[in-house]
Amino acid sequence: MAELKTKKTELSVVAFLKKVPEAQKRKDAITIMEMMEKTTKAKGKMWGTAIVGFGDRHLKYESGREMDWFIMGFSPRKQNLTLYIPGAVQKQPALLKKLGKHKKGKGCLYINKLEEVDITILKELIKQGLVE
Repeated sequence: MAELKTKKTELSVVAFLKKVPEAQKRKDAITIMEMMEKTTKAKGKMWGTAIVGFGDRHLKYESGREMDWFIMGFSPRKQNLTLYIPGAVQKQPALLKKLGKHKKGKGCLYINKLEEVDITILKELIKQGLVE
């Protein structure tokens, strides 16, 4: 079985966020970090070189594959802010309709800027990510 490439590291979350080149994206990333820390009651940790993860969970798949992963996280990517909120993205269609401008993947939410979404709805989606 292949070894997971993205693992928790000791790299600094603050140093990583300070290096986000675009000022607005950097500010939005700090806001998202604060929301996720408040919700998960866990400090952000770097996973790999570009993902900030919160909390820990051990996943076990039907195939027998097991891995340690974060409860939720985000990455300020060049094209967008990618939020990893497993479960909430798939199971909260009513909230997503009210969120504002976004795209979604299987467990990811892609937004360009926080000003394009309803922050109250985003906080609720993050909260729902803990239920999963």
